[in-house]
Amino acid sequence: MSLTVQWWTMTTMLLSGIGMGIVFDGYRVVSDELQINRWWIPVLDLLYWIAATLVVFHVLSASNEGEVRTYVFLGLLLGIACHYWLFSKLVEKLVHALIRGLRLLIQFGIRTFVVLVIRPLMLLYRIGKLIIAFLIVLTMFLFRIVIQLVRPLWILVRFLTRPLLRPVGRWLDHFFRPLLIRLRIKESAQIASGYVTQLWRRWKNRKKDS
Repeated sequence: MSLTVQWWTMTTMLLSGIGMGIVFDGYRVVSDELQINRWWIPVLDLLYWIAATLVVFHVLSASNEGEVRTYVFLGLLLGIACHYWLFSKLVEKLVHALIRGLRLLIQFGIRTFVVLVIRPLMLLYRIGKLIIAFLIVLTMFLFRIVIQLVRPLWILVRFLTRPLLRPVGRWLDHFFRPLLIRLRIKESAQIASGYVTQLWRRWKNRKKDS
């Protein structure tokens, strides 16, 4: 393997180590901000190291066809050390700033949605309630006025038709009274009531005897 390939491989490993440190610091800050349960931390760490291993192996395959040498690990360690020596605090501050900016952006979006959508809808809802209440009151008022206007006419019609309705009422009474007497509705109801009372007493006596 030529010296150029070795230096290129070591450089890529150095950059890979710096990238691993940046991703790990970002992941750690995000997990602290989100207050992830401690039970999930080992699982997330395992996923991180699996992803980091795959990425490093892909970079190594692209640089020297996947040959693992001592300078590969040396480049990774130097990259990780360089990150924690130069970039770790800067990355943490940057990630915190991004999280704060994202929170402010989300709060601004929520407030904008409330001002532009929720509040107009609430205003329309209140206006609709007022309109419906006004229409109900107006309808009741008009209904009362109509009743007051129609009542004299109804009294007049009832007074004029009373002489005609009395013979009709007498004829109906004369026609249906014999039918009701034949059916003996009152007597049948009394018999049914007595039968039900007798059954109830029998059931009650059997319950006492048992």
